[in-house]
Amino acid sequence: MKGSYLKLDIDKGIGTIVFFHPEQNSLPSGLLAQLAEMILKVGQMEEVKVVVLKSGGERTFCAGASFQELVAIDTLQQGQLFFSGFANVLNAMRKCPKFIIGSVQGKSVGGGVGIAAATDYCLASRYASVKLSEFNIGIGPFVVSPAIERKMGVSALSQMTLDASTFFDAEWAREKGLYAAVFESMEELDQAVQTLAERLCTYNPEAMRQMKKVFWSGTEGWDLLLAERAAISGRLVLSDFTKEALQKFK
Repeated sequence: MKGSYLKLDIDKGIGTIVFFHPEQNSLPSGLLAQLAEMILKVGQMEEVKVVVLKSGGERTFCAGASFQELVAIDTLQQGQLFFSGFANVLNAMRKCPKFIIGSVQGKSVGGGVGIAAATDYCLASRYASVKLSEFNIGIGPFVVSPAIERKMGVSALSQMTLDASTFFDAEWAREKGLYAAVFESMEELDQAVQTLAERLCTYNPEAMRQMKKVFWSGTEGWDLLLAERAAISGRLVLSDFTKEALQKFK
């Protein structure tokens, strides 16, 4: 993971988590594991009242899973473990007792869309288009689809899944409920995120904790559900169809 990083900055009750990978903020398994662990850790810090999740760089929020690791999978166990990475991050975001504000400055693909959808309130720049490209390589967005369906509905999920070669623009994503607002510049996005985070820090922490439980009610079975979805993807990635498709993209 040379050149990648995961940072946490705590200032006046705001815990800002920033992840980065030089390959368009794709997330290899090691970085995913660290991200899940950090989200759960920050959720238990008394000095943190609200969490901001963002990535480094300018035009890509998250390109999804690491392609290099994906093409190297050759056993069912490796496949399920690989796809469990995003499942663990989504479940960490769900279980974190603090509200998570997403700051999406650029494009998201696959798992990146799932992370944006799992934030409690997401703000974006006009460059923050989204794409679920999994069908192009013979798998599907099985792990992240529960988070996307919860936030955007089945219609938007199916549209992105079936039109797997298309980036849907940020305004479309806002209309479908992924983003609460879209801003013209990075400066405006950063300011809006900061203003919202500061406002949340003035609210009753226990009220916010209880409200987060309300927002996520009905997802208590996600530990098992996302593990089952990871197993589906793990099997599909070993299929002849997917292996051939991956070679074309390699």
